[in-house]
Amino acid sequence: MTALLAIVLLGFFLGMRHATDPDHVVAVTTIVSRERTMLHATLIGTLWGLGHTITILVVGATIILFKLTIPPRLGLSMEICVGFMLILLGVLNLTGLLRRAIEWITIRRLGPTAHSHFLFGRRMVHIHDEDGEPILIDSFSILGWTPQWWKQLGLFHILRPLLVGIVHGLAGSAAVALLVLTTISRPSWAIGYLLIFGLGTVAGMMLITAAIALPFAYSLQHFAHLNRTLAMASGFVSVAFGLFLCYQIGFVDGLFTGHPSWIPR
Repeated sequence: MTALLAIVLLGFFLGMRHATDPDHVVAVTTIVSRERTMLHATLIGTLWGLGHTITILVVGATIILFKLTIPPRLGLSMEICVGFMLILLGVLNLTGLLRRAIEWITIRRLGPTAHSHFLFGRRMVHIHDEDGEPILIDSFSILGWTPQWWKQLGLFHILRPLLVGIVHGLAGSAAVALLVLTTISRPSWAIGYLLIFGLGTVAGMMLITAAIALPFAYSLQHFAHLNRTLAMASGFVSVAFGLFLCYQIGFVDGLFTGHPSWIPR
């Protein structure tokens, strides 16, 4: 029982620490930089953690159960996906291309009376009711019957952190699984550790996104210009850090050369 409790506590707190890795913090900062509420930001952090946990469990359990050996080039390829994802997030944040495309789809679906305005730091689509009063509609909440929290957050804002978390899980899943194999001999305990580790990552990311979103949400309501500046800055940081990771993994670690060197960490 003592050993099991130690595994649970160790996995949970290491998962929380894992959530503070620089690439994770940069990614969620870029995602929540335009969120209006702390609740939305916390939900985004939770979804990111869930996506990350899915990858950790799938890849990690496969390595543990089948005793797989990860070739250096494959390990580096998994890690460089994070760099590409950060570049993509930064570019989308800086240009707003994806948001404008989905906003256009939303207006087309709602009909000719729908149009958009820049309100509270975000482009918001609205239509008018029978009395002529505007009804604001998030560009990514054009669904049928859904839970209220889903409607408020929007389909795009749900899928984006989930997919980003899944991609980020690729970079750490092999390393975590190999570490577990060296310390826990029983596969069932090792997979259980991965689950606890993932839950710790979810908890850590919830706290991190809440803390990061606070200045963004406050500036959005009181200093709109400052909020846009912060959002643009987060996009530049995401692109710069993504390029740095791609260079580090591609050339320093040798993914794009003839001598790849991968040390799981």
